[in-house]
Amino acid sequence: MKPWWRVFPLVMLMAAPGGPARGQAGTPALGPVPTGNNQSSGPIPDLTGAWGHNFLLFEPPSAGPGPVVTKLRKRDGTGIFSAAGDYTNPILKPQAAAVVKRNAEREIDGAPIPNPHNQCWPEPTPFALNIQFGMRIIQRKDEVLLLYLSDHQVRRVRMDVPHAAHPTPTWQGESVGRYEGDTLVIDTIGQEVGPLSMIDRFGTPFSAAMRVIERYRLIDGALAQKLQLKHEHDYFPNGSPFRNAYGMGDIDPDARKPGLQVEITVDDPATFTTPWSGLVTYRPVLGDWPEVVCAENTQGSGSSWVVLVPRADKPDF
Repeated sequence: MKPWWRVFPLVMLMAAPGGPARGQAGTPALGPVPTGNNQSSGPIPDLTGAWGHNFLLFEPPSAGPGPVVTKLRKRDGTGIFSAAGDYTNPILKPQAAAVVKRNAEREIDGAPIPNPHNQCWPEPTPFALNIQFGMRIIQRKDEVLLLYLSDHQVRRVRMDVPHAAHPTPTWQGESVGRYEGDTLVIDTIGQEVGPLSMIDRFGTPFSAAMRVIERYRLIDGALAQKLQLKHEHDYFPNGSPFRNAYGMGDIDPDARKPGLQVEITVDDPATFTTPWSGLVTYRPVLGDWPEVVCAENTQGSGSSWVVLVPRADKPDF
């Protein structure tokens, strides 16, 4: 996690989500990439509003293969929040495991590990879900906007349209969406592969063939609270130290309000031995929604401040 940036409060337009509450589900089948019909069915759930959590990383799925998690553990078995990932996870093909292992060794040695977040780069999917404390959802007729708390990261999801036959690779790829009952389904392909292309803060790589399915749905507020606390306590038995990250408002303590659960499923045969899934649980955010500016700084110190700013050995003119 990078240092705290200058924060400019904005008035938050809070919309309390409503709709049926649901719990966790098993890993969904991916199926072929749709190039034809991608139409919504059923009523549209109200997911609009500001959502947040006080900790990062993916939660494990209810069943099936899960994401890379931390390799480092305390004596009591709880995880150590670090960039040292478990490179023995069976979802990793050998070349991917080697990348995660190299990053873990650097982290343990105290060497800085650059990632899109600490370098002010565009954040791919699902990396943004792994590293961002907050997200605002704006639902429109033809698109859904996902505005992440830090660094002005914005995703545009075109609704009820198919993927392009040959999408031009971009840093955030091509995302198309549809509603399936009470669930917003987002399908992303075509993400650019570059020096900071990764899925999580452990540096897990991906290839140009990666496809990511995200399923957003409202769940019972008490269940969302329970899942968030369990995830925090897996790393911090006394609770997360990252409250009000970047000046974000408090998580709404009212468990009668629905929470938001995002289930991601990643399929990348060039990188992983099997499709795998992870969860991210959000709850409504109160108070201000800050503007958090990321700026390159070649004079900082600490592991978060490793920079990839180009340098010239001699003047150009």
